[in-house]
This record gives sequence, C-alpha cells and structure tokens, in this order.
Amino acid sequence: MARAILSCPLPVIAAVNGAAYGGGCVQTLGRAVGERRAKEIILTGRPFSAAEGRQWGMISQVFSAPDVVPQALATAEVIARNAPISVRQAKQAISRGLNMSLWDGMALEIEAYHRTVPTEDRREGIASFNEKRPPRFKGK
Repeated sequence: MARAILSCPLPVIAAVNGAAYGGGCVQTLGRAVGERRAKEIILTGRPFSAAEGRQWGMISQVFSAPDVVPQALATAEVIARNAPISVRQAKQAISRGLNMSLWDGMALEIEAYHRTVPTEDRREGIASFNEKRPPRFKGK
C-alpha cells in the first residue's frame, strides 16, 4: 500500500483522526524525521502525539477532530485549482529528486518543467495571469 501511495502521480492527502501505526512508515519515517528520531520511534514503539509528529516534521498540519476532514478537503481544493500536469510534474520532481544528488535533482526539475512548456495549461496559466482572471485548466 505504501508503495502505491508513493508512486501515485496525483497528490495524496491523509486525513487521520486517531492512531496511525504501521510498516508504511518504516522507510519513509527516516526521510521525514531523520535517522535518529526514526530509530527512537520504531525501536521503542512509544506512541507520540500529533503535536510531536508535527514538531518532528512527520505531520504537516494538526487540526481538532471535527476539522480534520474539512481541512484536508480544503487543501485538496487548493491543489485541484492548479494545472494538473504541473502538479504531477512537481510531485514527481520532489519525490524522485530527494533520492538523487542536488545536481541531478535540479536537472530532473528542469526536465519536469520542460514537459509543461508545450501544454495548453501552461498557455492558459500565462493568459489568465496577464488577463488577471482565474485560470481554466484542462489537463492538456
């Protein structure tokens, strides 16, 4: 499951209201919180709070229970207003780039940008900016 989420070309937002444990964190945890903290978490099995997870960089946002899903949906709506091709390219450049040298990651980012250059969405983004109106992206 963790591999499917990581390889998904679309953004994945988790709205977790309660405990979250599991093997999906083993390999990603060290990258999120650093080797030492990951070893402490995994080797002790000690539960930690959402606030601690946010402080460590494992969790990006913490909300009260009633706000978890609405806030996740609000984030998804903001992302969905962006050009779909650009969102996919940015996600890929970030995810794959973290597993490369800085130099190679920057080259990958340039390649991702070049994939957006010939798209209708790029032209629409420029036109909407110049015309001071919301863009109407089509994913083309």
